[in-house]
This record gives sequence, C-alpha cells and structure tokens, in this order.
Amino acid sequence: MKAISSLMVAAAAMVALSVPVPAFSQMMEMGNMDKMGDMMGMCIKHADKIGLTDDQIVKMKPVHSEMQKKQARFKADRKIAGIELMEIMEVKDFDLEKAGSAVKKIAEIKTAHHLEMLKDMKEMRTILTDEQFKKMKRVMSMNMGEKKPAKMMMRKK
Repeated sequence: MKAISSLMVAAAAMVALSVPVPAFSQMMEMGNMDKMGDMMGMCIKHADKIGLTDDQIVKMKPVHSEMQKKQARFKADRKIAGIELMEIMEVKDFDLEKAGSAVKKIAEIKTAHHLEMLKDMKEMRTILTDEQFKKMKRVMSMNMGEKKPAKMMMRKK
C-alpha cells in the first residue's frame, strides 16, 4: 500500500511539473505566456507595419528588455525547483511533505511569473493606440500562422 502511495505521489509530482496549478496559468503556458517577450520583440521589429513612433519604440525597448530578463530568471528558477523536487524523490521512501512543498513552490514560481508577464504586457499595450493594437494583432496572427507545421497546414485544406 505504501508503495502505491509513493507511486501516486511521484505521478502527481510529475504532472505538477508539467501542468501549472491555476487554470489561467495552464492556458497561458500552453500558448502565449512564454512567448510574450518574443511577441513584444516582434512588435518592435514590425514597428513600421504597426505604425509605431520613435517615441513609442523608445518606451517599449526597456520594458521588452526587462521581460526578457524575467523570462530568463523564471526558466532558471523553474529548472532549479524541478531539480530540487527530483532530489527529494531520489530515495525510495521520500518525504511526502517535502515533495508537496516542492510542487507548490514550482506552481508559485509559475504563477508569479505569469502575473509579472501580464503586468508587462499591460504596460506595453498602454503605449499603443487602439489602431496600432489592432494592427499588432494582425501582424502577430500572420507571423503565428507562418510557424504552423506543414502537416497542420495541409490538413486544413
């Protein structure tokens, strides 16, 4: 019975590493959250298509840079927390309480990062006019469409 419990906890820990606890985090991680910095970089890259002014670009660059730094820190923190969880689980009869705390720590790291990215995205969007925001969405959707695998593109036809 104890072995089954240990297996269940190990399975739960593995799931927790791959799926964040809050529902909005899961949705964001599956799609846009990890790519927000990239999207803002693309926004700056396509400034002419969106109609950004030099002043807007100057305001966006430091926010984008901070987003990239936060993304790098997040990836490192998440990886370290995952390693710490695996260290706890190395022994046959690992401490369930410690493993649970490690899983919660991973979820907290993800949630905090997602909230930070949302704040930064909100700040970036306040720099845009309504018309620029619409253009940005069009540019982003075109760029996302180009990155679909060939198989997916063929199935849609």
